[in-house]
Parts: sequence; C-alpha cells; structure tokens
Amino acid sequence: MVTKVIMPQLGESVVEGTITKWLVKEGDAVKRYDPLLEVSSDKVDTEVPSPVDGTILKIVVPEGSTVHAGALIALIGQPGEAMPEDVDEAQASSSKMMSTEEAPRPKSDHGKQKDIGFISPVVARLAAEYQVDLTQVKGTGVRGRIRKKDVLNYIKQREAQAVKEEALPEWEKPGSGDLFKPTTMEEYAPIPAPPKPGPKPSAPPPAGAPHSPPPSPQPPPPSLPGDEIAPLGRMRRLIAEHMVQSKRISPHVTTVFMVDMSNVVKHRYTHKERFARDGVKLTFTPYFIAAIAQALKQHPYANSSWSEEGIVLHRAINIGMATAIDDGLIVPVIKHADGYNLLGLARLVNDLADRARAGKLTPDEIQGATFTLTNHGTSGSLFASPIINQPNAGILGVGAIHKEPVVISQGHPLLPDPEDYIAIRPVAYLSFSFDHRILDGATADAFVAAVKDILEHWTE
Repeated sequence: MVTKVIMPQLGESVVEGTITKWLVKEGDAVKRYDPLLEVSSDKVDTEVPSPVDGTILKIVVPEGSTVHAGALIALIGQPGEAMPEDVDEAQASSSKMMSTEEAPRPKSDHGKQKDIGFISPVVARLAAEYQVDLTQVKGTGVRGRIRKKDVLNYIKQREAQAVKEEALPEWEKPGSGDLFKPTTMEEYAPIPAPPKPGPKPSAPPPAGAPHSPPPSPQPPPPSLPGDEIAPLGRMRRLIAEHMVQSKRISPHVTTVFMVDMSNVVKHRYTHKERFARDGVKLTFTPYFIAAIAQALKQHPYANSSWSEEGIVLHRAINIGMATAIDDGLIVPVIKHADGYNLLGLARLVNDLADRARAGKLTPDEIQGATFTLTNHGTSGSLFASPIINQPNAGILGVGAIHKEPVVISQGHPLLPDPEDYIAIRPVAYLSFSFDHRILDGATADAFVAAVKDILEHWTE
C-alpha cells in the first residue's frame, strides 16, 4: 500500500516549513524512522523521518519549496505500485502552498490505527535502536506529542516488566494486552494566551482625496571598484525581515539604568565551584533571568502583547535569551522561568545555548517568548538600544559588567554629606526597549527599577 509522507507541524505555532534538502531520491529503499529530508522553520532545521519501510516512489515537493503543515511531500510504497489519483493535484497545490492534506495515520502492530504525529530524529533513533513501537508509547508533549523522555520511560518500564515476569512462576506470568501497557503521567500544559486578532481593515480614503503612490523599491547602493556581494542566507533574511517588521509595528522607546552588581558578583564567585560539581557552569545570565522573572510578576504589563482588542497579559513567564550563532542570532525560550531556582536556570541556560550553537534546537524551543533578554555586553558593549522581539512588550539589554567609581551616599542622595565616599564597584547598564503603545515611561522605569533592586540586593 502506498503511504503518503506529509509535511509535519514542527511546533505548536509553526504552520509551514521550507524543504532545504532531500536526503533520499526516488527509487531509494528506506526503513521506518530513517531521515528523509531536512525542513527549515523559523531558523531551526529539523530532519523528518520515514513513517514506514518501503521505496521512495515519488518526491512531490522539490527542495527550496515552502509548504503548509499537512501538505503531501512524497510517496512511499513498493516498486511498481500505482500512484494515488490525487498526486498530480497535490503536487500543483503544494507549489502554491495551499495543500491541506491530512497527516497519515500509521497502523499499529495490532491492526488498530493510531496517529503518532510528528516525531523528532532523536525519538526516531531511540525507537529504531530499542525496537519500540511508537504507537504503544503515550506522549506527554503538547497535543500528545511523543518526546524523548516518553520513549525512555517506556523502555525502562518494559525492562522492569520483563525482569518482574522473569522472576514469576510460569503459571503466574501475565499475557499481553492493553491491561499491561505502561503508562506515563500527563505533563502540565500551560494555558495559552488569547489569540492575537488580525489587523482591522483600514477605511477607504474620502472622495477626492489624493492617493499615495506605492513605495518604490529601494535602489541598490552604488558599486565601487573591488566591491563584493556576500549572498544573503535564509537566516540573515529572516533576521532582517523580523527587525524591519518590529520597527514598523512598535513605537520603540529605550530607557537605561545602571545597576551595582557587587552582590551578584560575590555570589557567583562564592558558588561557581559548587555549581561546577553539579556539572553546571554558572554565568551571569541566570541571575538576570531570575531577576526579570521576579520583576515581571510585579509588573505584568511588561509581560504582555498588544492587540486591537486590548492588551494581552500573559499568565506564563517565558523568557527568550538572544544567542549569537555562527550565521546570525537565535532566541531559545525558557518556559515558565519563574518556576526555577538559580541552579535550574543555569542548567537550562547552558543546555539551550549549547544546542543553539550546535543547531540542535527544536522549533518549539524558539516559540512562545513573552519577554526577551539580550546580552550585548559579551564583547564589551556598555549601552545598546535593542529591537523588540515581536510580539513582546519589551526587551532588556545587558551591557558588559565592568568596574566604575561609584558615589556611596549615607544620607540624602543629592545634598552634600561628609559621610559620602567613592568606591570602585562592578556595574552594568540595563537598556530596556519597550513598546510605547503598552508601557509608558513611568511603568517601564518601574519594571527596570525592580530588576535593578533584585540584582543589587541578591541574597540567595
């Protein structure tokens, strides 16, 4: 029987993907879970595995094409099998990004149909290595998606069951069946934020009003002798589009605070060896994320998004951390950042940053940020005016931590006082760019002042 290979939905809010590379060609024999192609979606590349054993009968969508989730992209079957009648129609539709083909529902070993949905390459490799039938695994991810830990739990329980059965007398060993299938606990799923409504249609111009001509394309810059053209990669184009779009959407305002980092520096110096014994490198980033998470609880409008129906106040605190990679920038997201202690945040920061640089993030791991942190001070920058990561209300930039002379006042902060003195302290500048539709100067400053206060009085 011919099996349709469908473009998977690579993340909860990812509706399309670009086929960057086919790893097989028509006529190749493949096994279930073998990688078939690479799909790029919002800066993340993902391998799509084969749903069945068989032969590649037809590749419907060529490399470089962008199609919606659910589109037919290939056919797998046995050599000489007849193609479905709708292949030509699906091929034409996919070229226009209009296909709405349903995902295949692979059959289980018991003849029942069960949709296992999209599975990552890691899950596919584990299933192949340990001969796991994924239709028997209960997924705990979003919408029942099977994750790595689900497969590992299944293998662990299967092995434990085998050991238990081996120790029983033959007449007491249970048979197979649904009664003895291992189960896993359902994972808590955060309540999604209300959907952001689309833009309202603009009113037609009044009669007799002059029509503005459409903007003319930007002319190329003048070429000088010796100039070269560096081709634009997909990631650079995406970054450019996102930055230009953000500037057009949000009226940006930036406010800057100086923060005394003495207590944080002392804490890190005192505890970094203890963290290292737990296999975690303690950087300054977890401190900033912890402070931001606490401050967002105090100032919920900084953890919001704009909509024409009203300001969407997000219940979850999901902090994106801008991470430089070889060919650009990517923003992995720490979901529910307010639920972790410093050790947990440090472990997550290390893991996400390492996998971002290795190109191993999943699409879901760069989705859903409600606030963003960017550490522009890693190369020595003191001040910056970051561009908002849409649809967030703001983005906090952290400059380089460095020593400066600071006036320590014992009395009135402005009047001369003989008790005042100058001390050398480690400081950093916090640059908060915010959407002026949502936050005003006073509310934005109150949020940054809360971050500053938490860092300056760090006691954990």
